[in-house]
Amino acid sequence: MSQAEAPTGQADASEGQADASEGQAEVAAGRADRSTGRGGTVVRRPGPLWTFGLLRSELVTTFRRWRTLALLGVLAAVPILVGVAVKIETGGGSRADRGGGGGPAFITQITNNGLFLVFTALAATLPFFLPMAIGVIAGDAIAGEANAGTLRYLLVAPAGRTRLLLTKYATTMAFCLVATVVVAVSALTVGALLFPLGDLTTISGTQISFADGLGRALLIALVVAVSLIGVAALGLFVSTLTNSGIAAMATTVGLLITVQILDQIPQLHAIHPYLFSHYWLSFADLMRDPVYWDDLVKNLELQALYAAVFGSAAWARFTAKDITA
Repeated sequence: MSQAEAPTGQADASEGQADASEGQAEVAAGRADRSTGRGGTVVRRPGPLWTFGLLRSELVTTFRRWRTLALLGVLAAVPILVGVAVKIETGGGSRADRGGGGGPAFITQITNNGLFLVFTALAATLPFFLPMAIGVIAGDAIAGEANAGTLRYLLVAPAGRTRLLLTKYATTMAFCLVATVVVAVSALTVGALLFPLGDLTTISGTQISFADGLGRALLIALVVAVSLIGVAALGLFVSTLTNSGIAAMATTVGLLITVQILDQIPQLHAIHPYLFSHYWLSFADLMRDPVYWDDLVKNLELQALYAAVFGSAAWARFTAKDITA
């Protein structure tokens, strides 16, 4: 190679390195392009910690609202009213001794054992008060955000529609559990203050220890909370149909009342087993010895079916919905 050709070769090598650098720059630019969405906005993929942060934020926001606290206050007041009414009526004596045998299955046993107030309070609140509270929270989950104009900001965060919907449903289920526990704890406190505690007589007539009865009370509270997952899914679906939180809450509560009425009409007995409220009071079978599981299992299966159907409908509606607010 001549001396004239050497600089030419070095120049060619420099141009090759420059081309390689440009190629790497193009690859990097391509990777950068793949990380951008439409309009040049960067698409961030939230990790699990971000998801837990969203859930925590939803829980804090829900349980800090005055409406939520008011609902929990009303639920806590029901056992107090029932306990005081029974105490005044019986005058501290046994209702059975006074000849009173009417009323719900558990109410005649309250004066003998205050723990029965837990079962009575749950039986009194489950047909209307608890589902109404769940309907308010679930109905406002999506529609309330749209009405307040914050739904678009939640999706830009980015939450993702599926992730946000699951978070809303999990928050509603958390409220189901908290509301049920509030009723149970309030009833246990009032029952302990107004009536004696001790061994329990089951519906079957057998005796169980107070510790066993307390365990069954906890299990009953959990069953009642799970019995509300169908209402929660229904309310969430209704919430995706409108941008008005009040309309969604009113519609959910209206459907709840309609189903309760239909369940009381004997001529419609053929559809009763398919109504989400039909097996709600089956938790009383947990106070039998041995426990009757047939209706309890049917209730759990029915609630799972409602949750799957209306949860899927809510997802299909929400993921295809045009978010304008």
